[in-house]
Amino acid sequence: MQQQTYAIGIAGLGAIGGAVARKLAAGIPGLRLDAVAVRDRAKGEAWLAANRIEAAIVPLADLAVRCDVVVECLPSARFAEIADPVIAAGKIFVPLSVGMLLGHGDLIERARASGARILVPTGALIGLDAVRAAAEGRIYSVRMVTRKPPEGLAGAPYLVANNISLAGLTAPLKVFEGSARDGAKGFPANVNVAAALSLAGIGPDRTRLEIWADPGIARNMHAIEVDAESARFAMSIENIPSADNPRTGQITGLSVIALLRRLGAPLVVGS
Repeated sequence: MQQQTYAIGIAGLGAIGGAVARKLAAGIPGLRLDAVAVRDRAKGEAWLAANRIEAAIVPLADLAVRCDVVVECLPSARFAEIADPVIAAGKIFVPLSVGMLLGHGDLIERARASGARILVPTGALIGLDAVRAAAEGRIYSVRMVTRKPPEGLAGAPYLVANNISLAGLTAPLKVFEGSARDGAKGFPANVNVAAALSLAGIGPDRTRLEIWADPGIARNMHAIEVDAESARFAMSIENIPSADNPRTGQITGLSVIALLRRLGAPLVVGS
């Protein structure tokens, strides 16, 4: 039986979208980069040419028409522009702006009705399979602590709204403590991992989150603690920031590729 080949569309060619495009263009069995959508067509054409990648450049909504899978790598404010048509078309939607799912709960019901699937990549976190397994039983608490260099948090809406300046910071500063839902709202470009963790476990309101700006570190760091009836565990990860965007870890794009590989893989490891 011949393996199905999935046509992949990428919305946005920033740090993550570009990394995914390069991996797909290098060749992965069962996956084909079909099209990309970019804000600046001329810039997108130049990027594709410089990376020797062949892919159509199409309007954002057209990705849902021609592609089997659409990977969303856009600023969070544009999330609905791609999520809505992909879900309506019954396609596979891979969002990187995971925090936006918390405010668009209707997408899940709409996906059920249209036959679409929403696949959330692990991103820059660790252990979502263990959290998901624990959630089949009872989880008592989930706590996450994120530490980032100050430049990785600069400009976050929560910092702006609360007049919190990170300029000249010489010691670690806790800039947020609260629910994953509130953290995702206040730091939409920084803690999509917290949203993913909450969706895998006990939800965005019960998942607790701390965010620290730490001038003494050069990597994005995430630590989670889970207390459940089946297990108690703690995990941590240090991600090397992308050269193109310090808010994003290099492993995020790789996690998207790992997810896409599973679509047609004859062997899948991990729950």
